[in-house]
Amino acid sequence: MNPRQLKTFLAVIRHENLTRAAAEVNLAQSSLSDQIQALEEELGAELFLRSRQGVVLTPAGAVLKAYAEEILALNEEAKASVSAAAGNAGQSITLGTLETIAAERLAPWLSLFRKKNPDVGLKLKVGGSGELLAQLQQGSIDIAFTFFRGQQNERFLTRRICSEPLVLIAGRDFQARPPASLAALSTAPFVATETGCVYRYLFDTAFAEAHIAAPSIVTEADSIATIVRLVASGAGFGLVPRLAVGLAATRGNVVELPWPGKPPAASLVVMWRRRRVQPPALTLLLQSASEELSLLRPDDARLRHAG
Repeated sequence: MNPRQLKTFLAVIRHENLTRAAAEVNLAQSSLSDQIQALEEELGAELFLRSRQGVVLTPAGAVLKAYAEEILALNEEAKASVSAAAGNAGQSITLGTLETIAAERLAPWLSLFRKKNPDVGLKLKVGGSGELLAQLQQGSIDIAFTFFRGQQNERFLTRRICSEPLVLIAGRDFQARPPASLAALSTAPFVATETGCVYRYLFDTAFAEAHIAAPSIVTEADSIATIVRLVASGAGFGLVPRLAVGLAATRGNVVELPWPGKPPAASLVVMWRRRRVQPPALTLLLQSASEELSLLRPDDARLRHAG
């Protein structure tokens, strides 16, 4: 096995289609098929089931996937560590995060970090929670800032930064009244992200911890910013991190309603891969995040409380 073959193998998994995978890795489809066939012959196992609909991993392929991701991540880690030890590489870090966290929490902190560490290059990637974990595992990002969803991965280290309150919001013209109880709220219309997203996990958990069935979702949206806009237009209620509603609150488009019971909160965490040798730039960033990020708050949003 070589890194080129493993990258091709993982591209086929991502696309479940040989033509699209070949385009990603800049190979002719015949060359891509040759690489996969050579890999299967070397391992003595079929890695994919092929059909007109595409390709699907076999159990043997699923086992190789985890090793391929680890091997490629370790390969990049070795290159970076050797270059740093030889003094041939500048320090740089690629961060991944959710859109809301990037705009409202990381922007002021990263600006401060750059002023204190001008020799460290920074690259910021924004994506969904599942996408971030995949990128962290593949090594395409060095560190991820996201909300904790109650699951640990032995390949990653996790550090809690702070607690972010979740707030119940409604549109200004929605004429919503403060809910008398969670049971009453469970029958209300809600706007939320799709199942599998960390925000949807936080929404479901807020009701599950109170042993109340979660409300039905009348509209699903792919981002918190879109949810806030839908709520502002009167589509239903929303349960979102308070840091996401600043601008809408300033404009008076949404109001915060009191949560019946203990207000829910989300833990903002930073995650990074376990490494044999941690890059100095990553150490600096982690230290700064622990000491300074939790102290920097987004502009206070003065929500007009209903009721």
